Amino acid sequence: MALALAMVAVGMTQEPQPAQQPDFGAWLEGVRAEAVQKGISAATIDRAFTGLEIDPVVVARDRAQPEQVQSLDAYLKQRLSRRTLASANAMYAKYQAVLTRVEARYGVPPETLVAIWGIESNFGQFTGSRPIITALATLAFDTRRPTLFRAELFHALTILDQGHITIEELKGSWAGAMGQPQFMPSSYLTHAVDFDEDGRADIWNTQPDVFASIANYLKNAGWTSGERWGRPVRIGRTVLDRIERQVPMRASGCRAVREMTQARPLRQWAKLGVVQANGRPLPTAAMDASLVRGVNQHFLVYGNYHALIDYNCSNAYAISAGVLSDKVH
Repeated sequence: MALALAMVAVGMTQEPQPAQQPDFGAWLEGVRAEAVQKGISAATIDRAFTGLEIDPVVVARDRAQPEQVQSLDAYLKQRLSRRTLASANAMYAKYQAVLTRVEARYGVPPETLVAIWGIESNFGQFTGSRPIITALATLAFDTRRPTLFRAELFHALTILDQGHITIEELKGSWAGAMGQPQFMPSSYLTHAVDFDEDGRADIWNTQPDVFASIANYLKNAGWTSGERWGRPVRIGRTVLDRIERQVPMRASGCRAVREMTQARPLRQWAKLGVVQANGRPLPTAAMDASLVRGVNQHFLVYGNYHALIDYNCSNAYAISAGVLSDKVH
């Protein structure tokens, strides 16, 4: 998800836990008071908080995210099925006209937009059915990442207060991701686009808005038009040992970034013995790349890969989006 979220803070570190967890009702009153201070109307707060209770399923889901518990290879096998590829190509053909217009404005290829859309919500078919306010309040009350989700809760209340959607319609994933792009509330407020100019950035039902919002997110995250995201490479045991000795891992950033090597020029990777997955030499372009390793599959990733990581900080997710985009035509 994007947990776009970005997308949803996959791989972020656990926050310090409070010494004593308050009663949920008392905690919610504190949230209500802060929401009023932020300018959210009392009517919106009442609609959102009436009958609100903790959802234990949300906490359980948060402890078992597939991007964290599955290997890269297993995640790719599960996500990039023949059915997914067939659907991606069908959707690419169906929406090619609007995708081309979005690319002209934002510089993000249609294939990338379709890939992210497919992975996030199965091409708009599954956007989540959990009440967003309940999910975010549960995660904000939980001790693992309260600061992150408390902020997202206020953003969700802002979306309601500004009239972008009703409380009955505001549903999504267990992690609070919304709509076909699976934006977190903060991402919606920052990146959602009213591409069809009907007065509403509708990431739930309007395809031009969905595609443009994904593209706007990636552009704002640093996507460079005309550049690849990365490529699969072949690395034998001897070459891998050489890389481990000579190319350090990154020391900062979210979990996915720290699972990547430091960037090196393509010519240096070639000198180390890395070749493309088809056995051909690496391109000679003057580009830097980092290595993302799986069990049997490995990838050199370029600057645009970081925009995918920004959307969802998981190498399994970002590699899946990149590989799927390469197969769409």
